[in-house]
Amino acid sequence: MGLSIGLLIIRVILGILFIGHGAQKLFGWFGGYGLKGTGGWFDSINVKPGVMAAFVVGLFEMAGGLLFLLGLWMPVAAALIVILMLGAIVKVHGKNGFWVTSNGIEYNLVLIAISLALAFIGAGEYAIG
Repeated sequence: MGLSIGLLIIRVILGILFIGHGAQKLFGWFGGYGLKGTGGWFDSINVKPGVMAAFVVGLFEMAGGLLFLLGLWMPVAAALIVILMLGAIVKVHGKNGFWVTSNGIEYNLVLIAISLALAFIGAGEYAIG
């Protein structure tokens, strides 16, 4: 029971956060810039076409977050998030070193580790899947 409650806490928090980030990109909610604004930023870092990239990233974030939240298809959820975080490392954070205080890869690696751990451990007892 304790393990399943721990997994539930991790899944719910991670899921809500990624759903929120996806909503920022797709709809401009929670202080986000929506597809047009996020797309412009993607264009500025040479991820083109920017609006399409914003749509795909937002969709991956929302889908991965929802799957984590529900505890459904954990390997798929993890794959979506790991792909996003590796892209963030390559295009944005990798050049800044390790620590998050310099906008480095530290936080991306934490999210990758949590996602992979959930994929290998599973969703726990309190999950749809």
